[in-house]
Amino acid sequence: MKYNIGGRIRKYREESHLSQKQLAEKIGVSNSRVSNWEQGINRPDADILASICLVLDVSPSLLLGIRVSTDELTDQERRVLRAYRDKKDLQPAVHILLGVAEE
Repeated sequence: MKYNIGGRIRKYREESHLSQKQLAEKIGVSNSRVSNWEQGINRPDADILASICLVLDVSPSLLLGIRVSTDELTDQERRVLRAYRDKKDLQPAVHILLGVAEE
């Protein structure tokens, strides 16, 4: 049986510019476990899912491929938020453009 979560782990890992080895180190598992997840050979245990979500900066619902509510962000919105968080020097300008600048 192939598990679908592996493709999502790979997708979000690559978007985070992490190798399998780097992800494995960050969550405390072997890189062969990450490889097995991504190949669909097996899936991560429930107790490790939170760590994967934190490292990859992805919600559990996205990682699991389920829609919990209609308020979930699209992939594009998630990328915009990640870029916003990474570019602290541009945040004040973004606040002004969006009309959310603190007075």
